[in-house]
Order: sequence, then structure tokens, then C-alpha cells
Amino acid sequence: MLTGRRDALQRGSLSSLSFTMSRFIKAVFLLLCASVCGQCGKMKHNLRRTSVQHHKHGTPLFKKMLDETKTHQMKSDHLLRVDDHDFTMRPAFAGPAVPVGVDVQVESLDSISEVDMDFTMTLYLRHYWKDERLSFTSKTNKSMTFDGRLVKKIWVPDVFFVHSKRSFIHDTTTENIMIRVYPDGHVLYSLRVTVTSACNMDFSRFPLDTQTCTLELESYAYTDEDLMLYWKSGDESLSTDDKISLSQFLIQKFHTTSRLAFYSSTGWYNRLYINFTLRRHIFFFLLQTYFPATLMVMLSWVSFWIDRRAVPARVSLGITTVLTMSTIITGVNASMPRVSYIKAVDIYLWVSFVFVFLSVLEYAAVNYLTTVHDGTDRKLKEKPLPCTCDISHTRTMILDEAYSRPDTNGLAGYTQAPVSSEEATDKQDHMVVCLSLANEASGAKKKTLRGFCIIQNTHVIDDYSRMIFPGAFIFFNLIYWSVYC
Repeated sequence: MLTGRRDALQRGSLSSLSFTMSRFIKAVFLLLCASVCGQCGKMKHNLRRTSVQHHKHGTPLFKKMLDETKTHQMKSDHLLRVDDHDFTMRPAFAGPAVPVGVDVQVESLDSISEVDMDFTMTLYLRHYWKDERLSFTSKTNKSMTFDGRLVKKIWVPDVFFVHSKRSFIHDTTTENIMIRVYPDGHVLYSLRVTVTSACNMDFSRFPLDTQTCTLELESYAYTDEDLMLYWKSGDESLSTDDKISLSQFLIQKFHTTSRLAFYSSTGWYNRLYINFTLRRHIFFFLLQTYFPATLMVMLSWVSFWIDRRAVPARVSLGITTVLTMSTIITGVNASMPRVSYIKAVDIYLWVSFVFVFLSVLEYAAVNYLTTVHDGTDRKLKEKPLPCTCDISHTRTMILDEAYSRPDTNGLAGYTQAPVSSEEATDKQDHMVVCLSLANEASGAKKKTLRGFCIIQNTHVIDDYSRMIFPGAFIFFNLIYWSVYC
């Protein structure tokens, strides 16, 4: 019994000892693993520091100096020391005027409006000045570029467009503003602007005119004692795109000027001018205005070749040409400002209108004289006139018919006896004598022989009109185009 108990106690002690030994071994193993991991971490940290030092100080194969202005650890506000200065005041406050150079690149000339008398232009406006408060240290002397968010934190020139109606800074996809700061404090401030400005136009020679428009730049708050605005490179400060073109105008030239502007309440200011000259294309107006007006005048002359007894044809033709000229004049004036002086196109259109209207009056005169002649002729045929000539009443009627043959060349159904030239001359002489005697006998002494012959030959008015109207219109065109071209 004792031996069995002893064996059991020995087995229990051995099992407890083995359990203790296993736990001790596990603890030692974990400690070894922890120490190995710690050594690995230190080695990685040392390798990282070594690589950074090699990258910073360089190696024989790769040497590059890092610029502290390009490292992301330093903020722009801290680098430019924005919070250390009061940028509500201009550079060199209470000192000499700040020179601000300007140059402009014209991107497009969008439109010219004669009715509103303005133009719309898109341009890149750049300012150059020096602000020592923005200077910073740079080993490579490289500049820093920022977007529009920095504009609200620093001082920028307050340039505006004089006589502008509308203007805005483009903001797609972000505001088109750029600021570039150099280590010595020089600043470039660029923005993309579209401006609509007034243009004083003179339409006295329209549409054969040449217009000069001006875009004016000026500081709003600072006089010439605080800010000196100037063109950075003279005439070369203005550059344009060669592809700029307009539908109605030919751009002749761009040039720059500058002068001082005085305001009675605030003082003198530097003002910069962008001048450009535009010459209007005439071909469009030749097709739309001059050619139609000329054709209407020529169409009114057709009535001179139409028989004067064809009243509906001549009246309708005259009224049509008059109304067409009125429509042309109204259409031209609708696209123009209501100026108080006469334009070149007005002279041409109104003279053409007068020619058309005179052709209508010419037919009115011819028709009236023809009616008077017909009434007189009817009375002479109905009542025999006392005549001392040795001719019978029947022969007198035949002579009257032969004399008035040109007046009846357009009538059908009438027959005439053939008369030789000598007989016709003789008959006309006898008829004139008889008619003169008849006038004296009837008491119509106010009608002279000459006046009655004019009534008898109303077709002569159309004959003269066929030559006078075209000749006068050609003479007018020669004078008009020689003066305005």
C-alpha cells in the first residue's frame, strides 16, 4: 500500500514539474520574439533616416537641392508672412507712388452694336508691381504661383474700366485669376475679363464710315500720387490674336496711349487707353440697300414706255415702287440709333425715293393733260367751228384726225385714211390757223397757240422723261460715290 502511494506522489510531482517547465519555455520564447521584433523596427528606422539624409545631402550619383518653398510642410501664408503685415495699405505706404505696369492681350472682339453704341471685348489683363512684404527666401530663385484665393489676403491694384456697361471675370471651371510671386517681392497678377464698354460713333458717313473705339483703364481709389499706372512695354504691351475678325468690320489697327484724367473732387489719375480702328464692310449694304433702291428707281422708269391711257398699269407700278422704297428706308433706320443728323445712306435712299415719287407725279401730269386734250377735242368735234379757210367741214375733221394720230397709236378699232407727208403738213398748218381763229371767235383768248400745241402733244412729256430721269440719276450717283468713297 505504501509503495503504491509513493509511486502516485512521484508521478504527480513529475507532471507538475513538466507543466511548469513548458510554461517557462513559452515565456522565454515570447521574450525572444519580442526582442527580435524590436531590433527589426530599429533597423527599419535607421534605414529610413539614412535614406532621407542621402536624399537631402546628395550622393555622388544624385545631387538635388530641395527648395523650401516647394515643400508641403510650409503653408503659403507662413512663407509669404501674410499675417505679419497689413495688406489693406498699399506698398510703401506714405512713400512714393507705386509703379504698376500693365499689359493686355486681346483674345476676341465679340460684337459691335450700332444701336447701343458699344462693343464687347474679352482680354487677358496683367499687372506688374513690387511688394517687399511678399518677398521670401528661395535658394533656387524660383517663383510661386497661386490662384484667386490669395487675392483676398494681399494688396492688388484697384483697376477698373472707365465707361464700361458690363464686365465680369470668367469663373469656369474656377475663377480665371493667377498670382505669381517672385522671391524679391515682384508680383504678376493676371485675370481673364469680358467687358462691354461705350463707344462714341459718328454715323454721318454710314455705311461708308470708319469708327474708332477706346477701352479705358484707371485706378479707382489711388491718385497719381499713390499709384503710377503705365504701359509696361509701350505699344508692345498690347497684343492681339491674328484670328480676330468681325462680320461687318475690318480691324485696321490697335494702339495704346496714356494721359492724366482730372476729377474736380478727387484729383488727378493715370488713365490708359486701348484704341482700335474699325472700317465697315460695304458689300453687305450694297446688296441689301443700294442695289434694291437703284432697281426700284429704274423700275419706275418703265412707266415712261407704257401707253399713257393704260391707267391701271402705270398707277400700280408707281405705287408699288413708292411703297417698296418706304419699306427699304424703314428697314435701314430700324437697325440704327435715332441720331439727329443725316447719314450717307439716308441721302441715297431719300433721293431715290424722290425719283420714284417724281415718276408718279409725271404720269399724273400726263394723265391730266391728256384728259384736258380729250375734252377739248370732243367739243371741237361736236360743234363745227367757223372757219374762213377754203376747206369743208368734213376735211377739217380729217385734218384733226391726222394731227392727233400720235395720241391714238395705242387704240384699236379706229381707221385712218392714208395721208402723205406734204398733205399732212398742209393740213396741220390749216388746222392750226382754223383752231386759232376758232379760239378768237369763241372768246377763249387765254389759251394761246403754243399752249394748245403742248396739250395736243402730251406724249412729248414721256419722251423727255425717258432721257431726263436716267441722266439725272446717273449724275447724282457720280457725285455721291465720289464724295463718300
